[in-house]
Amino acid sequence: MTRIVTIVGSLSDQSKTRRLATHVQERIANAAGAETFVVDVASLVGDLAIAHPAKASPSLAAALEAIETADLIVAASPVYKGSYTGLFKHLIDLVDYKALAGVPVALLAVGGSDRHALVVEHQLRPLFAFFGAATLPTAVFVQDALLADGPVRDAPTVARLSQLVAEAVDALDIRTSRQRSEPARSAA
Repeated sequence: MTRIVTIVGSLSDQSKTRRLATHVQERIANAAGAETFVVDVASLVGDLAIAHPAKASPSLAAALEAIETADLIVAASPVYKGSYTGLFKHLIDLVDYKALAGVPVALLAVGGSDRHALVVEHQLRPLFAFFGAATLPTAVFVQDALLADGPVRDAPTVARLSQLVAEAVDALDIRTSRQRSEPARSAA
């Protein structure tokens, strides 16, 4: 079954970033008929004090395996000092650099002001480009004030999130179609 893995870079287990990311993940999963898995940095803080994935705890090893075998990734981080969180980056540093080649990635960031809006383009997109991942054309930055009372209701932000979901569903369709046809090609 198709698997969507969401990576939440927040250090809080009750974060607005987590709510937004899992909401987007659920929308994609419902439209694509996929299963979901969440890798939450907040739950891995104690496990991330390693320099190499060979020393990963069982929970961190499971998180890394989920990321490395995902059919689509939703990558979401709060913005601190103009970038994603340090532990989000450290988690990504432990991922096998070949594992994400061609994997579609939806980019989300949450921050206090529009001054941070380019984080998705100047920080997250280049990070996943290093891996050869296929970042989706639409990336979404959301001001945390828009998430204060539950789901986003701001019309332009809702429209961008809907566009991101549609692109993710399309990317999953293309990826799963290719995966189904690959064994047929190699058998010929």
